[in-house]
Amino acid sequence: MTRVSRRQFIVGSSVLGALGVLGASAITWDELQHRASATPLAAGSGILVVLTLYGGNDGINTVIPYADNAYHDARPELSYRPEEVLHLDSQLGLNPAMKGMAGLWNSHNLAIVRGVGYPKPDHSHFRSMEIWQTAVPDDPSPTGWIGRWLDATGEDPLRAVNIGSVLPTLAIGAKHTASALDPASAPLTSAMRAELAALAISDPRDSAAQGFVCGGYRSEQTVSQTFSKVESDRTKRGANSLGAQLNLVSQCIKAGVPTRVYSVSLGGFDTHAGERETQQRQLGRVDEAVSGFLRDMAGHPRGRDVVLLAYSEFGRRVRANASQGTDHGTAGPVFVAGMPVKGGFYGDEPSLTDLDDGDLKSTVDFRDIYNELLRRVVSTDPGPVVGAGRRDLGLIA
Repeated sequence: MTRVSRRQFIVGSSVLGALGVLGASAITWDELQHRASATPLAAGSGILVVLTLYGGNDGINTVIPYADNAYHDARPELSYRPEEVLHLDSQLGLNPAMKGMAGLWNSHNLAIVRGVGYPKPDHSHFRSMEIWQTAVPDDPSPTGWIGRWLDATGEDPLRAVNIGSVLPTLAIGAKHTASALDPASAPLTSAMRAELAALAISDPRDSAAQGFVCGGYRSEQTVSQTFSKVESDRTKRGANSLGAQLNLVSQCIKAGVPTRVYSVSLGGFDTHAGERETQQRQLGRVDEAVSGFLRDMAGHPRGRDVVLLAYSEFGRRVRANASQGTDHGTAGPVFVAGMPVKGGFYGDEPSLTDLDDGDLKSTVDFRDIYNELLRRVVSTDPGPVVGAGRRDLGLIA
C-alpha cells in the first residue's frame, strides 16, 4: 500500500490550512468537517439554535386571540375568523400558515411565551433589536449575549456559529466572537480532496506517528460522507432561505461539529401595509423551515439535545392602520421548541384593552428566557450574561 511520504505530509499541511484550522472567525464547510472528526461534540451536550425574525413580527396575528371581541374590533379587516385559526385552546390559535408548529404544539414540544418584552420599550427597529441581542435594555452595549457567553467560557471560536457572512450583534463579545459560516463558501477542490484520500491510506510499515496521522485523515473522510450531502440538500431548500440555513445547522449537528449555539435569521416582517398576505407568507416559511428542521432532528440521536428559540425585536400595535397593516408595537410571543421543551403557554396573555398608549403591556422579560436557556441548554452560569436576579420559566423539561 502507498506509504505516507514527506510530500504527502507537506501537502497535508496545506490542506489543513485550507480547512481553516488557523482559527479565523470566518469558517468553511471543510473546517467544520475537520473539527467534527477531530473533536466532536460530546453526546448529551445541549445545542441552542437562535432564530431572529427581523422587522417586528405581528405577534397578535401569529398567536391569535380569536375569541376576544376586542381583537376583531381593532382589526375589522385584518383579523382572522375563528374558523380560519389553528386552535390551541378555547381562546388562542396559531396563524393558518403554521400547521407544522401546531403539530409541535400537539406533541408537547412547543412552548409559547406570551407578552414578551422589556422595560421602557423602544419602537426603533435598530434600538429594539440591539436591546434583544445585547440583553442590556438600559444603555447601549458593545457586546451581545452570546458574545458574553463566549467571553466567559473559553476560546474555541466554533462554540457558536452564525449562518451567514455578517455576524449579528448577539454573537460579538469583548474578547471573542462567534464564527461566521457563509453558506456560499466554496468546498475543497477535487485535487485537495484527492490528497486527503491519499493521506488516509495506511501501511504496515508506518511509524506510530504516521499511523496516527493516517487515522486522523480516515476520520476526516468518514465525516466527509456526512457533509457530502450538504450541497444537494441545500439546493432542495433554495426557495426558503431559512430552510436552507437550518438544513446546514442540521448537517453540522448530525456530524458532531463542536458547536453549542447556532444563529439563523429571516427578514421581511415589517408589515405596515397589506400585512395579511405578506405575514402569512413569511410565517409559512418559518413554519416549513422550523418544523422540518425539528422533525429531522427528532429522527437523530442528537435531536434530544436541540432547542430552538424564535423571537422578533417587537410586536405590533393592537389597532390596524389605514393601509391594512400594523405599526411598530411592543410585546409579542416567543417560541421555544424541541424535544427537551415542556410544551404549553408561559406568561400571561396581554390585555387588548388595557394598553399603554395603544401598545400591549409586557408580562415577561425576555432575559428570563435567555436565563433558562443558558442554564438548562448551554449549561452555563447565566449571571455574567444576563445579570443577577433573573428567573427560569420552566420551559425545559
